[in-house]
Amino acid sequence: MADIARQAQVSEATVSRVINDRPGVSHETRQAVLTALDVLGYERPERLRKRSAGLVGLIVPELDNPIFPAFAQTIESSLAQQGYTPVLCTQSPGGVTEDEYVEMLLDRQVSGIVFVSSLSADTAADHDRYRRLLDRPLPIVLVNGYAEGIEAPYVSCDERLAGDLAVTHLVALGHRRIGLISGPNRFISTQRKLAGYRTGLQRELGVPADAVDEFVSLTLFGVEGGEVAADRLMKQGVTAIVCASDLMALGAIRAVRRRGLSVPRDVSVIGFDDSPLIAFTDPPLTTMRQPVTSMAVAAVRSLVDEINGHGAPHSEYLFRPELVVRQSTAIAPLRRFDSPAA
Repeated sequence: MADIARQAQVSEATVSRVINDRPGVSHETRQAVLTALDVLGYERPERLRKRSAGLVGLIVPELDNPIFPAFAQTIESSLAQQGYTPVLCTQSPGGVTEDEYVEMLLDRQVSGIVFVSSLSADTAADHDRYRRLLDRPLPIVLVNGYAEGIEAPYVSCDERLAGDLAVTHLVALGHRRIGLISGPNRFISTQRKLAGYRTGLQRELGVPADAVDEFVSLTLFGVEGGEVAADRLMKQGVTAIVCASDLMALGAIRAVRRRGLSVPRDVSVIGFDDSPLIAFTDPPLTTMRQPVTSMAVAAVRSLVDEINGHGAPHSEYLFRPELVVRQSTAIAPLRRFDSPAA
């Protein structure tokens, strides 16, 4: 008690009252004593341990893309603040599937599940898996995974706006041959970014509808996919490329350099996500930032409302992306470069 009292700068009598959970101690003093217990490595008495309101599953895709760990960390933190214990499930190629994780979580009797960029975002996937959860009933929230016909809260970044804002930025820099790199068209995220890209080109440059996809290259998500797609677009003479993720943007920069060209002198590149450390790439990447913290808080609040029976609106909350201008975009070159032969 003497050690704890010295650390918390209170009397031993005060420490005794806190440990025995007796009245007559202010909230601030009580917290100081509990913090001293933790700092000195003492185990809190059972009566003083914070009890979990329940388990909540959190399923995220592979962790190669740093935006997913960022979402996981902020959602876990928000869940903990609400008194829930998060159970993190991360997928990897050839590893445990989303459906297998769901079964594991159901066995643990979770109070709800947060899905991040789940199979709901794939229009070719069977969405009945989510309807079956809702029929149990089990509260779920889908982050960046909108799908029609699933009666659940959705929290999404406005990817249409992101595509539009990226094009608008590049047009303002004088670019006219602007490419788009994204993943397969069956994903909602690709469809939305493509719609925003088309809108921007038609409004800013008057590109006719039958020519708006001239510089679109759909490929596999990731660095390698971005590199292959960028090489394809440079053969067509683009001076700027909008990418569906920061990793794809890094692949595009690699492709530009492999051709002996420079970013942004010859080709400007824009990413999407503003994932951790992306500001420290070479060059620092201009990107569309997802408001991860705001989205995480909204997702957890919606799930907790559902768990508590308050019924969060079964609609999509769209969060505005932010254009973060760094050094991978610049004024368009005076003339379009002649790309070297492949």
